[in-house]
Amino acid sequence: MKTFSATPADIEKSWIVIDAEGIVLGRLASIVAMRLRGKHKPSFTPHMDMGDNVIIVNADKVQLTGKKRDENFYWHTGHPGGIKERTKDQILTGAHPERVVYQAVKRMLPGNRLARQQLTNLRIYASADHPHEAQNPQVLDVKSKNSKNTRVSK
Repeated sequence: MKTFSATPADIEKSWIVIDAEGIVLGRLASIVAMRLRGKHKPSFTPHMDMGDNVIIVNADKVQLTGKKRDENFYWHTGHPGGIKERTKDQILTGAHPERVVYQAVKRMLPGNRLARQQLTNLRIYASADHPHEAQNPQVLDVKSKNSKNTRVSK
């Protein structure tokens, strides 16, 4: 019996849309990373971009457990003394709240060229509107997969 290895002709990509309202960030990022890599498919091949195109809406309403809203994101500008920081709460209430979800998904993928290519299949929107209705995306209900995926805000 030979091991199956997918070729570009074997790959079928679909479009899925996920509503992030009330979903815990880490659990959402884990599910999205799995879908982007294609690990949910029985024909998964590690060196091919087999994942689906994922649309995340309501990214500004994602939930964080514990004190994670007060934790910082750090980055460096490249200049001496150029370390910067912002809390996740500042980013979620700021102009680009989708960046918190993007970073969470990015950090759950491997750090290689293929992962950067797979990240181009991810679209994140802060509101409920998205311009991808023509692709007829299927709705993936993450809330009903596990009761721990949701959290009521306090």
